[in-house]
Parts: sequence; C-alpha cells; structure tokens
Amino acid sequence: MANGIFNSTYYGKDYQAGAALLRARRPYLFKNAFTGFGLVAFSIGVYAYTISAVGQEEFSDVKVPDAPAKK
Repeated sequence: MANGIFNSTYYGKDYQAGAALLRARRPYLFKNAFTGFGLVAFSIGVYAYTISAVGQEEFSDVKVPDAPAKK
C-alpha cells in the first residue's frame, strides 16, 4: 500500500502515533488541556446554576384551576 497513511512520517504501519507526531503535539499539550478544562468547568457551572435556579422556583404565581365538577 503506497498511498494513504503509510506515506506519513507521523504514523507507523500499526496506525500508532510515531515519535515525530508526539514531538509535534508536545508544545500544544498544556494549552489544549487548559482549554479543555476551562470548557468542562464552564459547562458544569452553567448546569449547576441552571439546576439551582430552577430548584428555587415555587410556582406561586401560577393559577391552579378548580377541580372539575362531579356529575
């Protein structure tokens, strides 16, 4: 197989990342991990805020209709 992934110097024939790919990714490892942590923390924060805001609702302003008349 002369085409495709086997022409790349970043992957071996076993489809594993090679040393060159690991070296190329190394400078971005911390920045990507920090960005991922930030996104996860923001998502959890929005979820927690939403749950706490909805949990405080008492629905006291909603009018409940009377029970239907029995025949």
